Amino acid sequence: MIIQHLKKLLRGKPLACALLSTALLSFGSLAFAQPAIPDTVEIDPFGGISLFTEVNSGLGEKLIDAADWGFRVGWNPTRYIGIEGMFEWMPNNLRLVTPIAPGVPTFNFDNENYYFAANPVFHFTPTGSRIRPYVTVGIGALEFTPTGAAKSLARSNAYVETYQSGTLDNSLKFAFNYGGGVKFHVSKHVGLRFDVRGLISGNPTYNLPNTNNGYVYIPSGNKLFGLEVTLGLTFYLGKTYVAPPPPPPPPPAPKPLDAGSISGYGGLLCQGKTITVHSSASDPEGHTLTYAWKLNGSASGSNSADFSFTPNNAGNFTVEVAVSDASNPNRSVTAGPVTLSVKEYLQPQVVSLTASTSALACTADPNGAHSTTLSANATGSACGGDLTYSWKVTEGSISGSGSSATFNTSSLNFESGSAAQTKTVTATVTVTDATGQSTSKSVPLTVTCPPAIRRFDDVIFAKNNDRVNNCGKHILIDEVAPALASGDYDVILVGHFDTDEKATLPGKGRGKKAIPGKGLDEARTLNSAAVLSGGTGTCAKVDMSRVKVVYLGSAQESEARPGLCGTSTRPAEKERRKFELNDSDKNRRVEVYLVPKGGSLPGVTGVKPLPESEVQALGCPK
Repeated sequence: MIIQHLKKLLRGKPLACALLSTALLSFGSLAFAQPAIPDTVEIDPFGGISLFTEVNSGLGEKLIDAADWGFRVGWNPTRYIGIEGMFEWMPNNLRLVTPIAPGVPTFNFDNENYYFAANPVFHFTPTGSRIRPYVTVGIGALEFTPTGAAKSLARSNAYVETYQSGTLDNSLKFAFNYGGGVKFHVSKHVGLRFDVRGLISGNPTYNLPNTNNGYVYIPSGNKLFGLEVTLGLTFYLGKTYVAPPPPPPPPPAPKPLDAGSISGYGGLLCQGKTITVHSSASDPEGHTLTYAWKLNGSASGSNSADFSFTPNNAGNFTVEVAVSDASNPNRSVTAGPVTLSVKEYLQPQVVSLTASTSALACTADPNGAHSTTLSANATGSACGGDLTYSWKVTEGSISGSGSSATFNTSSLNFESGSAAQTKTVTATVTVTDATGQSTSKSVPLTVTCPPAIRRFDDVIFAKNNDRVNNCGKHILIDEVAPALASGDYDVILVGHFDTDEKATLPGKGRGKKAIPGKGLDEARTLNSAAVLSGGTGTCAKVDMSRVKVVYLGSAQESEARPGLCGTSTRPAEKERRKFELNDSDKNRRVEVYLVPKGGSLPGVTGVKPLPESEVQALGCPK
């Protein structure tokens, strides 16, 4: 794919082809063996051309071929590999090749590209060579920047009306570059550099829309391929490479072998743990040595200056080694024997595992203990090394990595219900020594949870209205009433009105027969209770004695949970215009709570039994 894009970029570009061909011919005519020349640090100002392919997506995005100016600073820490930083400026103006509509000019603007990159450079000849061909690959940041004049024009009334281009702005993209070239020393500190490299980045969208809106847009997610052909001067700094000195003269006449000693076995030696000893024998002549080890008088180990064995029992072990000249076996010497005292290994044990309290309460119970500290007392042996502790529980989570850990009941889940629940959680500690041997011990923890309070979505009302609409009826009839069927719960209804509503509904009648209007929060609460207990085909038959009410007026102490229809859990309902609701009605509400039978609602005072006669008079609201 990359070769195809390079061919496409070079097609119809005679200048780029000529530069590339000249560099290849020059390189082929020069030999690599050159005198030593300094090139520790390189400073390379350059210029050339930059070419970009067209992005055939949307209106077609084309960066116009243009000049390429910049500089590179390189450092050669090794003879073949260098590190290079690069900055480039490329004034490639942008043209969208397809107009937004017939007869409308295509959208074009002046643009400048700024590229910052870092590359390793891999040379084919060492430092100090007059000619250094190389390849490179690197990453950087490429900012596509419309000129100030282009932004001003794009934001002008005429352009905004025609193209909707007022959001035109810079685009910053990650860019990958690859390629190669050749460096040629003209003199000791000055040279020429020819460079050809490809460029791959995401296509710039210039903060314009990414989908067809009838105006200018540039789809995102495409790849932009470019080619840079540059020629520059190189200024070299650093010292001239000096070849290493010749090897030292041959060694003097042979000398006897030095037996040295057997070492490396210091510290605690343990049963089942590998012991390694080392022979420090040496040959003044520098010949290769051979080693023959013995353990307790028997040949063991291999031909190596190091000898390892794993004792499977405690006790004393003797080690010795015979060292010989591989080219002259008659030159030999023996070191040792040495005695190694091996200690017994004892497997770790958990002596005790205790909990600061084993009777816990769930987080819903404010009066109980919610956490416990677990402490383990374990023993091991010096041969086992340091002990490590790991903790786990059969349910929930536990924190701790040493000999103590903390279990918190907040990590447990209890089902909603009116009956108390109990869970037994088993906490286990596993103690492991440095050899990988381990042992475990467990302790049970009991967690109890009292009955839970359940809250449903709020029944929402239209402004200054107390009628329960179809969505509210779904909540009360289809969700709340079935939950009360078990007989374990009572329901508490909490009425509200919003600050922009009338606090009292209009009364009915006149004179002595006039009926004063109810509070809006009370009327909403009683109508909701009537839907729960009206008992006809469109209302539920909940026993009124299980319904309790409280009216809080415009107070909004609890967070609103608007139960609107048209959600994933509650289908849309057709409502008459005056009863349609939206999120702005969330404070015109009745809260609905299920509490354990005979229980109360924390933080809410004034809860009272349902006025049954008033609700019976209401019947089942339509």
